[in-house]
Amino acid sequence: MLEEKNISTTYNPKEFEERLYKTWEEKKYFTPEVDKNKKPYTIIMPPPNITGKLHLGHALDNTLQDMLIRFKRMQGFSTLWLPGEDHASIATEVKVENELLKQGLKKKEMGREAFLEKVWEWTDEYRERIRTQLKKMGCSADFTREAFTMDENLNKAVKHVFVKLHNEGLIYQGNRITNWCPKCQTALSDAEIEYEEQEGNFWHIKYPVKDSNEFLEIATTRPETLLGDTAVAVNPNDERFKHLIGKTLILPLVGREIPVVADDYVDIEFGTGAVKITPAHDPNDYEVGKRHNLPQIRVMDDKGTINELGGKYQGLDRYDARNQMVKDLDEQGLLVKIKPHTHNVGTHDRCSTVIEPIISKQWYVKMESLAKPAVDAVKEKKTKFIPERFEKTYFNWMENIQDWCISRQLWWGHRIPVWYCKDCGEIIVSEGTPTTCSKCNSESLYQETDVLDTWFSSALWPFSTLGWPDKTDDLKYFYPTSTLVTGYDIIFFWVARMIFSGIHNMGEVPFENVLIHGIIRDSEGKKMSKSLGNGVDPLDVIETYGADALRFMLVNGNAPGNDIRFFPEKVESARNFANKIWNASRFVMMNLDRDLMDKYKDCTEYSLADKYILSKLNTIVKEVTDNIENFELGIALQKIYDFMWTELCDWYIELAKPVLYGNDEKSKGVVYNVLFKVLTTGLQLLHPVMPFITEEIYTHLDAEYESITISKWPVYEENLHDEIAEKDMTLIIEAIKALRNVRAEMNVPPSRKAKVIAYIADESKRAFENGRSYIEKLASASEVAFITDKQEVPENAVSVVVQGGELFMPLLDLVDREKELDRLNKEKTKLEGEILRVEKKVNNPGFVNKAPKEVVDAERAKGEKYKEMLEAVLARISSL
Repeated sequence: MLEEKNISTTYNPKEFEERLYKTWEEKKYFTPEVDKNKKPYTIIMPPPNITGKLHLGHALDNTLQDMLIRFKRMQGFSTLWLPGEDHASIATEVKVENELLKQGLKKKEMGREAFLEKVWEWTDEYRERIRTQLKKMGCSADFTREAFTMDENLNKAVKHVFVKLHNEGLIYQGNRITNWCPKCQTALSDAEIEYEEQEGNFWHIKYPVKDSNEFLEIATTRPETLLGDTAVAVNPNDERFKHLIGKTLILPLVGREIPVVADDYVDIEFGTGAVKITPAHDPNDYEVGKRHNLPQIRVMDDKGTINELGGKYQGLDRYDARNQMVKDLDEQGLLVKIKPHTHNVGTHDRCSTVIEPIISKQWYVKMESLAKPAVDAVKEKKTKFIPERFEKTYFNWMENIQDWCISRQLWWGHRIPVWYCKDCGEIIVSEGTPTTCSKCNSESLYQETDVLDTWFSSALWPFSTLGWPDKTDDLKYFYPTSTLVTGYDIIFFWVARMIFSGIHNMGEVPFENVLIHGIIRDSEGKKMSKSLGNGVDPLDVIETYGADALRFMLVNGNAPGNDIRFFPEKVESARNFANKIWNASRFVMMNLDRDLMDKYKDCTEYSLADKYILSKLNTIVKEVTDNIENFELGIALQKIYDFMWTELCDWYIELAKPVLYGNDEKSKGVVYNVLFKVLTTGLQLLHPVMPFITEEIYTHLDAEYESITISKWPVYEENLHDEIAEKDMTLIIEAIKALRNVRAEMNVPPSRKAKVIAYIADESKRAFENGRSYIEKLASASEVAFITDKQEVPENAVSVVVQGGELFMPLLDLVDREKELDRLNKEKTKLEGEILRVEKKVNNPGFVNKAPKEVVDAERAKGEKYKEMLEAVLARISSL
């Protein structure tokens, strides 16, 4: 017996989860070596931002990764799951700045160095929090290789790439229209803009034509930018305005003269057909301005406030200026009308502030030559998206990509490795810190104050974490990585950038597969967020139900690319499953005899039930392996669940009990070995999803390996496949279920035995003859007798139709005649009373005329139901 191993009598994950994780770390199971005799399998963890604690989305992402890593580790791969965190430049800076404001400290008053000290304190605290959470979730990541985007070696990689791209002519500095956040006061890339539908207006304004009484009417959603207009454009084919092309307009409120230009950009059908052109405040206008050599007049400062070029409106916030300008236009008779208009407005994804496109001097990456090989790599399936439909999102972004604005007006992040000479203005781009100007030898150098976009460093994540640009052993062995697991919301933010960065810097794609998952929504389908108050802390779930239950819930029903909903009931169900496995395993441990197992280890005199469960196990091993290999993780788990709960717990253990409680030594020895194999293999299949409970049980089973974590993944064994046993046992199980259902409907207690008379077709008789003992034990049959003629069936027998024939049970074997008649007569009286009550009600004109039709119909339906029930009772009374 194995019960002396002292496994707890009840399933309580708090008793062992933390202890087991510490053991795994001490044993270094998650720290792979560069082993030329093994194939590598690498996942680089998408680095969570250090802005706070992890949420359920992180739990989903990491559970899917851990499932793949544990699976591959058991398959014998040298598996590296490298964890890490992202410095999240703008998000972290805003968080820390807000925290300091609560203490009465202002960032700019503190100065750059003092502020960064505070950010590093925040970083250390939140990295530790994230690390703790990942371990509580059971993530088998190698924390000895943990990375952070601001680590010195990763900073080295960032500088190296910047200088490399600059030397290749792919990084440049230029004055261009930039997405600008007035609140955070920094430039943003297109990927950091979220578009949301907002109610706004079209303001129709008259622009006077110089030296005439004519006006040109324009419509704009941003009248405040009028101050920076340098032209009005019309379509050259628009007959309405051909006579005005080349004429001069007087800019309202400003008095500046501006030309009317012809440009195909203007849509004749949209608005008034005349478009104000503000090159310094609109990306499309910027392009029109370049074509017509128009001046660029920026009328707002970095805070979104009208600057000195705004005349009387200087110092006003952009929206206050808008209101005042509209009022002034109206007073001057230049405001034609205000027309409501719903449109998409770009907002900063971090602070939700409406962005302001403005001309500013920034650093950019030229994207055209970088994007093309990255597009080709996905088209040629060097990197595969799962599901494939997400390639469209990738291609749509990459094939229309704009130059990437990589500079940010922040303090926290990778400072751009550029220095300026105060004396001659020379720009020096260098990985190291220069001491003198390369042009004039001046020592008066100062570094660029801007930092790089967070995604610039994240784009290098698959290889910078492995030591690049140094040629480390890890880099040679573990790159390219195997699989990236991430959400569909950052395909263009991050996935695309990693692919082009990997190809450009490493010469090959950074990962073979990209497994895309959806987001977690609440039970009503809403996206979880702090503002809605519907977020769920994974640690709270773990505290209540255990990590395994949380992980099971996240994987169960999960399909690549699809969103999933969080229901507390699903976590409870997962815990119930864990409890079932725990109790079944304890039962097995308490009944196994190691001596008998060893004695009959090689005996293959299997019963029908033994052959059936071994064959089913063998099938499930093959199917689950294929499912995981094809990233059908939710399907794989469902199959493991069905096998463990139904085939093992509900059926095989019950089928094996008569042998376990019997006296046949050899039969017991065989069943012990079958039980042990099925349980340990089932636990191995379940381990990638539920690592803690499977490890705790496995280590109490005195199994082959010291830990299930490093045990060998089960493989298909041809000799165990037994189609006949599966078919025959399935017939028996279905028959047992059918007999049980009839007995349950008749309220027959299990203790009351009934003879089962089997009228079975020849092709199914073998199964029923071999399964006779199972029917007797599990369907409370006193005996199973076979007949060849239905005339032999006794009168008043209850019939049960099964696949392959019909089973009968004598009625009087099932019930006590006198007691049953007494019960049925009471039921008859009760039903007759209900029928009489309903008939009185529906025959009462007062009720029928006053009650709603659906209420009357419901009463009539009840009456019909009671009549049907009465007929069935009368038939039973008659038969008795």
